[in-house]
Amino acid sequence: MKMNLSMKRIFYSLFALLLALVGGVAAYGYYLGDAQTAQAKQSASLTDAGEQIVRGAYLARAGNCMGCHTVRGGDAYAGGRLIQSDFGNFVSPNITSDVKHGIGSWSADDFWGALHNGKSKDGSLLYPAFPFTNYTHITRVDSDAMFAYFKTVTAVDRENEAHSLRFPYNQRALLAFWRALYFRPALYREDTQQSVAWNRGAYLVNGLAHCSACHSSRNALGANGGSQDLSGGELSMVNWYAPSLVSKDEAGVAHWQPAQLQALLKTGVSQDAVVSGPMAEVVSGSLQYLSSTDIAAMSTYLQARPQAKVVAADMLDRAIQRPDAVQTVGKEQMLRIMQQGESLYKTHCADCHGANGSGVDAVYPALKGNQAVQMHSVTNPLRIILSGGFGPVTQGNPRPYGMPPFGPVLNDGEVAVVLTYIRNAWGNQASAVTSPEVNRYRTAPLD
Repeated sequence: MKMNLSMKRIFYSLFALLLALVGGVAAYGYYLGDAQTAQAKQSASLTDAGEQIVRGAYLARAGNCMGCHTVRGGDAYAGGRLIQSDFGNFVSPNITSDVKHGIGSWSADDFWGALHNGKSKDGSLLYPAFPFTNYTHITRVDSDAMFAYFKTVTAVDRENEAHSLRFPYNQRALLAFWRALYFRPALYREDTQQSVAWNRGAYLVNGLAHCSACHSSRNALGANGGSQDLSGGELSMVNWYAPSLVSKDEAGVAHWQPAQLQALLKTGVSQDAVVSGPMAEVVSGSLQYLSSTDIAAMSTYLQARPQAKVVAADMLDRAIQRPDAVQTVGKEQMLRIMQQGESLYKTHCADCHGANGSGVDAVYPALKGNQAVQMHSVTNPLRIILSGGFGPVTQGNPRPYGMPPFGPVLNDGEVAVVLTYIRNAWGNQASAVTSPEVNRYRTAPLD
């Protein structure tokens, strides 16, 4: 039987499609095989089990795994720490070598599946409270080293607790739709146009150290702009703000002296700045243990990032989150605020931060020219004024200087006035702070 022209066209089209599919599968198989071969060669480079475990312990520190998987004062990596979110409360799991409740029955492939694909041993989808969107960039050799280390962690017989999430976020099956929108597994690919230090820094910042998990805003479904988005974000449930690392108007570090940035990352204190809040925990539990080479690499990458301004839409979004702070203040009222604020500052602040806001190098941070007190978000300075705080205890800064809480001493109006003064004295320029806003942070939970 002869085929007519239409049938021939259909036949050839189907044949071409079949070839394309076969070619695609073959190409994928070749790529996968090539990638697996490369990973196998990489894994083979760590032939000494002891060396692999030591490296894994170092990487676990770099990823700050203990920070989430350990209850304060509890057994290391035994889980149970509450992670608050807008969707409810997550509870970190036990990742000790315990067979029943931990990962003692897991294989290296299971562990890799969690880090790279965001899936548990049984194939269930993990919630992105676990930052697999960053960890997916970790290499297989590093994943295997971390797993080798976790197999040596003392087993703790501690049963895992269930998450307490609101409907519909407690429906794990819906994560498939979230992943389709916001997640693609991807290994880190070196940029051959950049230096070895830049690439190492990018690997750490965007992957293992998962900096964007805090330093980026999230949408209504909890997704951020990606592992390289370091544009700043509110940690609403713990009432802290992780400032933008790529904006000179916030904590953009491009203009810093490299030694100062490295000191801040390594010790928690530099000539002009001190970390506090969640970042203090990161420095104390993770960054201080990194090698000077890795700290320098992170600094190199962060300082090379293109700087961005806070765009109008972003400013509007943040203003909506804190409408009390965007009320305009007339010139006469502002003058009275500045006079009252100066008096309060001299009484409560000048002894440490200086009459002209210059501070004391590596002891009390300067307030003059300090973007941390001039950012649109006043979350962090209000938290520190009301509750006080210390920088992290580190090997490089074993006895950090602290700030006492002024919440019991100053009322809401006085806190608003003195912070408004600080934000506008000595050449600083920022919006006024209001009493209702102070009260919101006074009554908010601290952790």
